[in-house]
Amino acid sequence: TVVILYQVFGPKSQQRAIYDHAVAPIVDDVLEGYNCTVFAFGQTGTGKTYTMEGEMMQQVGELPTSAGVMPRAVRHIFDILEAQKADYSMKVTFLELYNEEITDLLASEDQSRFLEDRHKRPTLSLMEDGKGGSVIRGLEEIVVYSPGEIYSLLQHGSTRRRTADTALNMQSSRSHSVFSIYIHVKVTTTGNRELIKCGRLNLVDLAGSESIARSGAKEVRAREAGELNKSLLTLGRVITALVEDSVHVPYRDSKLTRLLRESLGGKAKTCIIATVTPSVHCLEETLVTLDYAYRAKSIRNKPEVNQKVCKSVMLKDLYKKMEKMKQDVKAARENNGIYIPDETFVLEEAEKKIMRDKVEHMELSMEKQSKELEKYRSLYLAEQKHRLNLEGQNKELKVTIETCKREFLDLQEAHSRANMSLKEKDFIISNLLHAENVILERAKVLCGTVETASGDIADLQNKLGRQSKTEVENKGLLFNFRSQLDQSLGLLRNTVVRSICEQRQFLESMTGQMNSYFSAKSESANHLKRRIAKAKDMHTSGVQCMNELVNTLRQRSITDSEQMKLNISSQAIAVDN
Repeated sequence: TVVILYQVFGPKSQQRAIYDHAVAPIVDDVLEGYNCTVFAFGQTGTGKTYTMEGEMMQQVGELPTSAGVMPRAVRHIFDILEAQKADYSMKVTFLELYNEEITDLLASEDQSRFLEDRHKRPTLSLMEDGKGGSVIRGLEEIVVYSPGEIYSLLQHGSTRRRTADTALNMQSSRSHSVFSIYIHVKVTTTGNRELIKCGRLNLVDLAGSESIARSGAKEVRAREAGELNKSLLTLGRVITALVEDSVHVPYRDSKLTRLLRESLGGKAKTCIIATVTPSVHCLEETLVTLDYAYRAKSIRNKPEVNQKVCKSVMLKDLYKKMEKMKQDVKAARENNGIYIPDETFVLEEAEKKIMRDKVEHMELSMEKQSKELEKYRSLYLAEQKHRLNLEGQNKELKVTIETCKREFLDLQEAHSRANMSLKEKDFIISNLLHAENVILERAKVLCGTVETASGDIADLQNKLGRQSKTEVENKGLLFNFRSQLDQSLGLLRNTVVRSICEQRQFLESMTGQMNSYFSAKSESANHLKRRIAKAKDMHTSGVQCMNELVNTLRQRSITDSEQMKLNISSQAIAVDN
């Protein structure tokens, strides 16, 4: 199965369907002036090389159904250019990255009579171009005029790639390969002004990751697998850092990531093809590949169209390169070996010295900043410890407040119970008064009816006397109960007022402590800001000093070069005389 960004293809999918859905739009963007990249990655033996190369064409004609991305992209480019009848030029490069060493697959083979010298391939150096990209010094660029030439170059370079037989793959690629197509198309604008539109297509075939235990690799093959896995792990770390918006992206940890820097988070349009196997034995590798693809689709590049170059400016640059090459050839002919002109050597040595000085200065500044960072980290840890102590005190105060609240609620509940008991006593007293009134009314009725019996009247009078005495005692009891109730309510009120005053004082003290803490924290933050501003000023002043030093060295080099030119001209005149 092949996974291409958001499109999934089954094991029975045809090469043409994959190309039409994934790569054809990329090729159209290349002809519009973009830099584009298509690369495949996955476990060894899952079909990366077949997807990228497929069946190579021996001659120009109909593409076979098994033709891969590379031959189809070449045919697509030439079909569009011929249909537009455009005036164009095209050149290709083909390199191999083996054990962190770059070799040119299109360079002419060594004709030495010794076999071991013939198998040794010269390695190329990878350098920064100062614009966020990379330049490979000494890489041979071959101008092509037809698809057949590119097919033959592809066939020649693919046969020179390092492959080996392992337990997982009968023909396992032991290196990464990058096939690049540079296209320059002439565009005529208004006013008959001729401009050159530049585009580049990188077709990358990565070597597959493999388990050394499963592949049965030993000695040299084991070292090759280790280097391959190391570069692919670095690629995974770069993808993770770009997805997580990390401050540092480890491009420089591997030459592979340095080559793909523009395609991962840069200005190029990128298509990633992840290949997996349906075998259960490789489930872990399949999950890892899918995880890489899932994270890689979250990378956001910022594609930009290459700036169109005026034809005259481009010709001027070509003339300069030709003059430089003539000087190199002249220096090589005058000496028995390969040499470069003294002027080029001096310029390169000066650039190297400037770069070394910059690196040393940056290392010193990084060391100084790391020391300041450690100091700030210690201050931060002390501040965190102080904050934790204050948080502990705050928690204790909150617990005390909670206990006070619970006591206050208990007092409120007791107060409500006392109010209920008072209401019950008032209800009883009102019932007694009502009963007393009823009794008096009935006594009056009885007095009218009992007037006929004198004996009963005496008894009734005695009874009334006892009743009046009982009422007097009841009134005394009621008066005593009211006085006791007033005293208990007064004590309850004093207790509530005292607890409220204590809580108010406690809250005021806690507010003062919190204000002092926040004031101390703001002062420390302001002090830290001043320190950071001072460090920034020191950094800017250092950068300004370095810029002045660079300008001074540049002026000195210009004056020295002019003096050398004057000396050379004077000597030439003397020789003529």
